[in-house]
Amino acid sequence: MRHIKRSLYTARDNFRNIARKIPGYDKRNWLRIRQIESFISLLIENGRTASPVLEISPGWNTYWKTMCSDYTSVDYPEFDICRDRLDRQFPTVIADQVLEHVPRPVEASRNIFAMTAPGGWAMVATPFLFRVHARPHDYNRWTKDGLRQLLVEGGFEAEHVQAFAWGNRACARAHVGGPVHDYGFWRDMRNDEEYPLMVWAFAQRPA
Repeated sequence: MRHIKRSLYTARDNFRNIARKIPGYDKRNWLRIRQIESFISLLIENGRTASPVLEISPGWNTYWKTMCSDYTSVDYPEFDICRDRLDRQFPTVIADQVLEHVPRPVEASRNIFAMTAPGGWAMVATPFLFRVHARPHDYNRWTKDGLRQLLVEGGFEAEHVQAFAWGNRACARAHVGGPVHDYGFWRDMRNDEEYPLMVWAFAQRPA
């Protein structure tokens, strides 16, 4: 049985590698499509891609580094967002798939607030209905209301925090016990509020 499963996984991976070479194949994570689109929309407003951007612990993610010409990043463990903050502020601060991994999220939220310049935006995203992925630890999950409250507890005013969520049953089933799925050529992008896989929020610090 193990041999059969291993063969099926190998065949699936081989098919995926072939499909990725076909023009039009979308390599973005299915569960992150709407979040990525939302982040891009905010970044291109008012030329934010040309103004200073700070990203917290991007790891392998190069989405925002590629888009932003004045880009700074800080990475764990040299920089611990629960404990550390830079001595400067930025018009845009990004924490994309970070807060689920921190043991003291309120402290992290306070440090994000402190590094967001007056009039600037914090952009935060985290999974909800997604497997435990300890890199190196996995501590937290929030609904969109929970993520909004976390940012408020960090110092942002409630009326200046916008929270969003996306997901559906098909995407939730596809990600039970398996790897992250590419969007590919077609996936169900309907949103079911009862099955949020990805949650994100934009918080503006008053000028």
